[in-house]
Amino acid sequence: MTQDAPLPTHLGFIIDGNRRWAKAQGLVAKEGHIEGYRALKEVLLDVLGRGVRYASVYIFSTENWNREPAEVNHLMGLFLKILRDDAPVFIQHNVRVRILGSRARLNERLIAAIDDVERLTESLKGGQLLICLNYGGQQEIADAVSALIRADVKESGVTPAMIEQFLYTPDVPPCDMIIRTGGEQRISNFMLWRSAYSELMFIKKYWPDMTKRDVTRILNEYASRVRRFGG
Repeated sequence: MTQDAPLPTHLGFIIDGNRRWAKAQGLVAKEGHIEGYRALKEVLLDVLGRGVRYASVYIFSTENWNREPAEVNHLMGLFLKILRDDAPVFIQHNVRVRILGSRARLNERLIAAIDDVERLTESLKGGQLLICLNYGGQQEIADAVSALIRADVKESGVTPAMIEQFLYTPDVPPCDMIIRTGGEQRISNFMLWRSAYSELMFIKKYWPDMTKRDVTRILNEYASRVRRFGG
């Protein structure tokens, strides 16, 4: 990547393949999620360290509650660890952490950890890590419309710009590129509003196999794209 190559402002990551990685290694799904957690810190902190201002990561969708209860419970414990135990890591890297999604069905300890990490990092300026937890793109838009109605916005005032003001984090810009690992080629209800003109990149390797070298590959790929926005 050359020094003057265009740098994305916002990269979105759909981290897919933890369970398939574990199966390929002869391990249980739990081990795949643990290894995926390691890759999460390495890749996302490197993305922000290279100057990308926003990195969003889809770690648990509103549909993921349909998984086996034991797996869901393990994931909730892992999310608690990320938010509580790794707060000093985010502070060390000057990264602001924000959580996007509904708090419905989250336990009190996890909600408290969300509040704590957002409070501890809210003034940090080294980029923003947006963790999509209990998140669904359709639900975000529905919640925005509900908030718009409660605000008594008149029909004539309903515009895309107005709806954006009621998204979970209205100050966060659209995704310049969305990256999905694991070989699947769909966005699975991720960042629907912010993906209207996103570049898409699908990577065959499973998420736990991702490293900093893949960050270079992603940034090079983004720099090679010509974005026309319908023009």
